[in-house]
This record gives sequence, C-alpha cells and structure tokens, in this order.
Amino acid sequence: MGEAARQTAVVIDDDADVRDLLVQVLTSAGFHVFAVDNGFDGVDAVRAHDPDITTVDVNMPGIDGYETARRIREHSNTYILLITALTEEADAVLGFSVGADDVVTKPFRARELRARVLAAQRRRPRGSAPAGADSARDADPQPAPVAVLPSATPSRLSGNAGLVVDRATHSVTIDGHPVLLTRTEFELLATLLEAAPEVRSKAHLAGALRPGHGGGRSLVSDADERAIETHMTNLRRKLGDSVAEPRFIETLRSVGYRAIVPGGTPSTSTL
Repeated sequence: MGEAARQTAVVIDDDADVRDLLVQVLTSAGFHVFAVDNGFDGVDAVRAHDPDITTVDVNMPGIDGYETARRIREHSNTYILLITALTEEADAVLGFSVGADDVVTKPFRARELRARVLAAQRRRPRGSAPAGADSARDADPQPAPVAVLPSATPSRLSGNAGLVVDRATHSVTIDGHPVLLTRTEFELLATLLEAAPEVRSKAHLAGALRPGHGGGRSLVSDADERAIETHMTNLRRKLGDSVAEPRFIETLRSVGYRAIVPGGTPSTSTL
C-alpha cells in the first residue's frame, strides 16, 4: 500500500504564513499536500489531485473562498474546510450553502484543526470513489478497490421512492441516477436511513458528525444546530425533495428529522 494509500490535501490560501502552517498541520496528519495561493489555481488543483480534504480561505483576491468552494463542489466531493476571519453567523451559513463541510474561524489552534481533519477522514473510508462525474476515472467501468470499515449497519441502505445510499462506494442514486452530495450531506442522509423509522434531532445529527462524541448534545451549540438546518436544506434540494410533501426526509416540528422508508408514511406534523 505505502504511498498509494496516502491521503491527499489541497490548501488554498493567499497568506503565505497561514498557508505554510496549514501545510505543516496536514503533513503532520499524514497527508500529501498541494498548496496554492488563489482560488483559480485551487479549483484546478482539486481537479488535478482529487484530494480527500481541501482548505479554502475566504478572503482572497480574484475569486473569494465562497466562490472557490462553489466551483469545487460542482465537480468534487472533497471535504471542504472553509477558513475565515469573519465571525458573523451569516458568514458560516453562507459557507455551508456553497458546499463547505466545516467552517473554522481565524485565529485557529493548530492542534484543534488537526483533530478536525482526522475526525473528518474517519467519516469516509479511504478508497471510496468521489461523487464527481467528470474525471477520467468515472469513465472506467471497473470500480476502484474500497476499504470498508467494520460496521454493525449494512453498507447499502434503501429509502423511499428509489433512493439508494451505498456507504462502501460513497454513492447515492435515485432510480439509478447518481446524486452528487457533499460528504456531510451524505453522512446526514445515511445516518437518517440507518435510524429509520426513528427520529433524529438536530443536536443528535450534529453530534453524529463528530466521531467519538456518540451523537451527544454536550458539545453541540446552537450554531451547530443551525448548520444542520442549512445542510438539510441543501440535501433536500439535491434530492428534489419537498418539505411540504416529503418523499425522502420529513421534518417533525420541534423534534427533528426522519427518513421515509419503503412502506412508511409521512406524518402530518411536518414543517
């Protein structure tokens, strides 16, 4: 395995000092890192290297981090970590809306950032194929080998109306047609399907995205819960789902979310 199994990261930041620090943090976490200083080159670097994780600075000349993340998300499901000096909640929500999986505010602690990166990687087995459809690898009919982690839950999950989620290949299809999701959106959908027909609160879902926290609420903030709302809005849009007439995910007022499984009927208490 050796070098072939080594994970890859792309760092996009116009500040040389921050860029060097991010390279050091990711290298120490076991990544082979490619660093660029602007969004245009960053988008190209993600296309070229298909990284497991990509850090994107918000305040850059040319195209800012939001636009960079949006363009990356059009063709890649790399885990996007948006790094910003902005502290308003609306800035974080905007980051999630363009496809970011997590938002880190400057100044950040190097050890905490490293822990976030490692936690993010534990959520996706190394070797699962990216959801993007424009790489040469996507045209190859033979799937790449997949390293599947032991799990008490099945790899292939079925939802309502032809929805299929496969953890082994990190793929989502509806009636055989692929759906491109971010890693966070994928994890939320899979978590709901695994729990069905039980309901999962926003706090539980936020905790479930943090390996080792057991889905508990103790480390979940109001901002974390609002981020879940944004991710769920994006997820529903990509699934072609409706809050008023849900096919895949229903919202129960003041309770949480529930996946609709074959034979299940949406409740009348949705928002």
